[in-house]
Amino acid sequence: MSDKVAVVTGASSGIGRASAKVFAQNGFSVVAVGRAEKELSELVRSCAPATVKIQLADVTESSQIERIVSDTLAHLGRIDVLVNSAGIISNGTIETTPLDEWDKMMTINLRSVFQLSEKCVPHLIKSKGSIVNVSSVAGTRAFPNLLAYCVSKAAIDQFTRCTALDLAPKGVRVNAVNPGVVVTNIHKRGGMADDAYRKFLDHSKTTHPIGRVGTPEEVADLIYYLASDKAGWITGATYEIDGGRAQTCAR
Repeated sequence: MSDKVAVVTGASSGIGRASAKVFAQNGFSVVAVGRAEKELSELVRSCAPATVKIQLADVTESSQIERIVSDTLAHLGRIDVLVNSAGIISNGTIETTPLDEWDKMMTINLRSVFQLSEKCVPHLIKSKGSIVNVSSVAGTRAFPNLLAYCVSKAAIDQFTRCTALDLAPKGVRVNAVNPGVVVTNIHKRGGMADDAYRKFLDHSKTTHPIGRVGTPEEVADLIYYLASDKAGWITGATYEIDGGRAQTCAR
């Protein structure tokens, strides 16, 4: 698979970083998209001698999305897989979510996925490739005080199903993964303090029937499988990988 190319957003940390590594370990050339240059450089070193190219970019900027695609084609000649992993989380209800926070959530979690997917699709059609979107258990279940995040991830699930139908006749598969709580930096970047995050992870052991939270590597392995030929008859699926969280009542 050394001639295949995977573009992975959110590759600076968490699920995106783990996904970039698993594709590199399996012989892909990887375009690692993110905003943290230091973390991306560390990723490149950890994946050597595999080909990992850094794309410092903000996926909310249309011109930078254009650059991600054009640079990938200029240097690597093709796109076989797109992993849309970049995303944010923040708290808020219908009464407390400011409009600018709502717009920011939709821009990063949804609009950027649409735009980058749209730009990659012509090249994915040529390679008969696939897209894997990183959604959330919050796309299938409602959680209090997470209005904008839940809505953005529910939209990603429907986006996945609709694009899967549109692209299936052209040989492109589209799927999503719906993780439960995974140990990443997303909650801290969303404003959660270190002590509160430790308590949150501790509590999450009780809300996930398997009795623990997940790791980025576990989710990345599923992403790789869905992008691989072994999943060649799977499209439009939204896969729960959540330790059973989606099966439980609120607590």
